[in-house]
Amino acid sequence: MIRRSEALADGSADHDLRALYERGGWERLVNGVYVPSSRLAGLTEQERHRLLIDAVLPVLSEDYVVSHRSAALLHGLPLPTGGFERVHVTRHRRGGGRTNAAVTVHCAPSVSSATVDGISVTSLARTVVDLARTETLPSAVIAGDVALKRCDRRELDAELQRARGWKGVAQARRAVNLMDGRSENPGESQSRIILRENGFDVEPQVEILDPDGRLLARIDWLVNGVVVCEFDGKAKYTKYLRQDENPGDVVFREKVREDAVRDLGYPVVRWTWADLANPAELVARVARAVERAAALPPPLGSARSTSTGQQTRAHLPNAREIA
Repeated sequence: MIRRSEALADGSADHDLRALYERGGWERLVNGVYVPSSRLAGLTEQERHRLLIDAVLPVLSEDYVVSHRSAALLHGLPLPTGGFERVHVTRHRRGGGRTNAAVTVHCAPSVSSATVDGISVTSLARTVVDLARTETLPSAVIAGDVALKRCDRRELDAELQRARGWKGVAQARRAVNLMDGRSENPGESQSRIILRENGFDVEPQVEILDPDGRLLARIDWLVNGVVVCEFDGKAKYTKYLRQDENPGDVVFREKVREDAVRDLGYPVVRWTWADLANPAELVARVARAVERAAALPPPLGSARSTSTGQQTRAHLPNAREIA
């Protein structure tokens, strides 16, 4: 990066800087900051936003901390595309927020902060709550599921308590209530939102054991204590490839595994990303499976929650009892 203030101090003139981008080869990232076009070529919008953070921070006062989407990017949380045109920062004060071409300034009476890559940012838990107040429910929950692998739910609850009375805190409570660190990918997160928002009891990452206590399968969810549900993303058939295998071998193992689960008496429902585009039909499929399970004898064997290691009979009436 070349900053106008530094270039002028080194003896350059404004016409020299104008020539950088008027003649090609350089782009103006923000007012007074220039970057080689080759540096920007091929960058994703998130990578470009990371450069934008470096560009604007030196001109801000020390009481600013990077926040919201910008902090989520620095913390490594997943975010949907779009909305990276401006850097989000928060000041520790009650009023004075504003937006210009490069920065959106938020103000808050309290700011929990951390340091990432030498940059002052809102803490991981505070960032999640800010996202939950300002982003869509799926986006916030997907990010929160990842964050909960590194922070405690009590930290989120404490940040929600600090945010009482702030804009969006009601929707933040709803989002935080739906977050679960056991989710392994965004498809699982989105699926769980759909199921829980439609009244199902959903226990993620449950181990199914046979009557002799041997592990048969680890499933994505046990729904209402009796229905096995699985999300099939493309990565599922490449992530578990063994040496000298192809995806077809993984598909075959999945079929053998599913047959063993069905033999114990569990209805099984599977879906893909395409099914998430029609949540009403997905909910109907799971509801039909729950109805079928009610007419069947209790499943054999047992189920064990991976969150507690506690083993229970497989036919308990709802998934909460498994935990």
